[in-house]
Amino acid sequence: MHGKPTLLTPEGKKKLEEELEYLRTVRRAQVAERIRRAREEGDLRENAEYEEAKREQAFVEGRIQELEEMLKHVQIIAKDKRLKGVVQLGSTVRVQEEGGPVETFTIVGSAESDPAKGRISNESPLGQALLGRRVGERVRVHTPGGETIFTILGID
Repeated sequence: MHGKPTLLTPEGKKKLEEELEYLRTVRRAQVAERIRRAREEGDLRENAEYEEAKREQAFVEGRIQELEEMLKHVQIIAKDKRLKGVVQLGSTVRVQEEGGPVETFTIVGSAESDPAKGRISNESPLGQALLGRRVGERVRVHTPGGETIFTILGID
């Protein structure tokens, strides 16, 4: 991830900054306290609580480093107004699979994707297929489960 731009919406950047602040100020202190208490229990070689607390500390520190690196290379997603009516990063797109329900997706960078909330990565098969397309176009999406055809109904 070193040097690779982290594509984020302004809201996504704020969310990562808040997570980083929480990890630095709250979680670090909680884990340090857990380690301190576990040390007081005696022999560290047979202390499962100490080992678990150390693993948690490694996870927290790793996530802090990951967030710092991502935020160091942030590129804010801004829709190009000249491309009105064209799917681009930051677009919210309404699509319909043949015979299926209408679905709505927002195209975001991979660091911010959350398919369960309708936020798909520009690097995902559907995200890639939609980019650069217009209302009324049909797109073929190749997935491990096969091929699906979507019709673009609207772009915001």
